[in-house]
Amino acid sequence: MPTSNGTDGTVRGGGNGLALFVIASCQLMVVLDITIVNIALPQIQTDLGFSTESLSWVVNAYTLTFGGLLLLGGRAGDILGRRRVFIFGVLLFGLASLLGGLAQNSGQLMAARALQGVGGAIASPTALALITTTFREGPERTRAFGVFAGVSAAGGAIGLLAGGILVEWLNWRWVLFVNVPIAALIALATPRVIRESKRHPGHFDAAGALLSTLGMVALVYGFIRASQEGWSDGLTLASFGAAVVLLTLFVLNERRSPQPITPLHMFADRNRAGTYAIMLFFACAIFGMFFFLTLFVQNVLGFSPIEAGLAFLPVSAMIAVTAGLTSQLLPKYGPKPFMVTGSVLSAAGLAWLTQTDVHSTYLGSILGPMLLFSAGMGMQFVSLTLMALSNVPDRESGAASGLLNTMQQVGGSLGLSILVTVFGTASRHEAKEQAGSFLSTATPEQKASFVRTRQLPKPWSDQVLTSGVSAAFVAAAVFTLATALIALFVIQVRSSDLERLKGNHTPTEV
Repeated sequence: MPTSNGTDGTVRGGGNGLALFVIASCQLMVVLDITIVNIALPQIQTDLGFSTESLSWVVNAYTLTFGGLLLLGGRAGDILGRRRVFIFGVLLFGLASLLGGLAQNSGQLMAARALQGVGGAIASPTALALITTTFREGPERTRAFGVFAGVSAAGGAIGLLAGGILVEWLNWRWVLFVNVPIAALIALATPRVIRESKRHPGHFDAAGALLSTLGMVALVYGFIRASQEGWSDGLTLASFGAAVVLLTLFVLNERRSPQPITPLHMFADRNRAGTYAIMLFFACAIFGMFFFLTLFVQNVLGFSPIEAGLAFLPVSAMIAVTAGLTSQLLPKYGPKPFMVTGSVLSAAGLAWLTQTDVHSTYLGSILGPMLLFSAGMGMQFVSLTLMALSNVPDRESGAASGLLNTMQQVGGSLGLSILVTVFGTASRHEAKEQAGSFLSTATPEQKASFVRTRQLPKPWSDQVLTSGVSAAFVAAAVFTLATALIALFVIQVRSSDLERLKGNHTPTEV
C-alpha cells in the first residue's frame, strides 16, 4: 500500500512497485492480444467458417478500434479520473474477451474483437498516464517507463508464444478466455495500489474520435483491397478518397474544437513531433516482422504453433535486456543516441532477413536478425515513451500517451497493410514463374488439381511465399531507415532534458 503522497502529487512508499506491476500487467494483456490471436487463425477459420479474405479482420477489428479510439480513451482519463477509467477499460476488455471466446459465428467474434479494442483503447493510454502521477519525475519515473516500454515492445513476441501454447494444448478459444481472470485481478488490485488522479473537467471530442476512426478504417481497407484487387479497383480508389476526406475533416475539427482529443499544439514541439513520427514508421516494421516471420516459420520451416511461439522467445529476452540497460543509461546520455542506434540495429536485422530463402534455417537465418531487430526495439521503446511525455503538463498526459499509442497502432495497421500489398505484388510475380516450372514437370493429376484450386504445391508454393516475404522485409527496412533519419536530424536533446532525467527538475503540474 502507498504510504504517503509527495508534494508533487506522486505516491511515495513501497506501493510503487505493486502499482507498476499492475500497470505493466494491463499493458502486457492489451498489447499481446494483438499477436496472440495470429497463431490461432487457422483453427478460427475452420471452426467459424471465415473466408481467407475475411479472416484478416479478426486482427483488424481489434487494432483499428484500438488505434482509432486511443485518443478518446486518453482524454477520458484526464476528465473523469485515470484510475476510474483504467478499471472500466480493463473490465470491458475482460468482458469482450469472454464474449469472443464464446462466439459461435464470424460476426460475433468480429464484434467481440472490436469491443476488445474499445476496452484496450480506454485502458492502455490511461495506464501510461498513471505512471506520471504515480512516479516522481527523474530516475524513478525513467525506470518505470523502462519497464512499461519493455513490456510494450515484448508483448508481441510473448503473445505468439502464449498463443502457440494455448492453441496446441487447449484450443483457439483460450487465447481469449485467458484474459478474463487477468482482467479481474487487475481491476481488484488497482484501487489498493494506485491512487486516483486529479480530474480536469472538460468535454469529449466525440466528432474527432468518430472521424479519426472512420478515416483510419477507410485508409487501411484501401491498402488491403489494393493488395487483393489492384490499385485501379473502384472500391480501392473510393476507400482512399473517403480516407482523405474523413482525415481532412478530422484535422479541421481538431483545429476548431475547444478541447480536441488531439491537441495539435503537441506537434509544435520538435522533439515530440519527431517522436510520434518515429513511432509511426517503427510500428510499420514491427507488425510486419512478426506477421511475416510467423508465416515463414510455420509454412516454410514447418514449425508447429508451439514451436513457432518458442521461436520468438529470444525476442522478448533481448528486449528486456536492452530496455533495462537503456533506462539506466538514459539519464547520462539522453534518448537520442538510443533512438539512432535502435533504428540502425533494427534496419540491419530486417536487411538480413531479406536474404531468407527456402533453404534458410532458424538458427542460420532467422535467429540472428531477430535478435538485432529486438535489440533495437528495446532501445527505441524506452526512449520514445520517455520523450513523448517529456515536458507535458499532467492535464494533457493522457492525450500525449494516447497519441503515442495511437501512432503505434495506426502505424502497425497501416504498415501491415502496405507490406501485405508489397508481399502480394511480389508473390504474384513469382507465382507466374513457379507455375511455369511446375507445369513443365507435373503429372496429369497434379495439373488437374492446380487448375481446380489455383494453388501450387510444395516446394513451388514455398518459393512464392519466400519471395513475397523477402520483398516485404525490404519495405520494412526502409521504414526503419526513415526512423534513423528522423532521430538523427529532428530530435534535439537539451541540457534541461538531461537534468530532468537525473531528477533535477521543477515538479510537473498535477
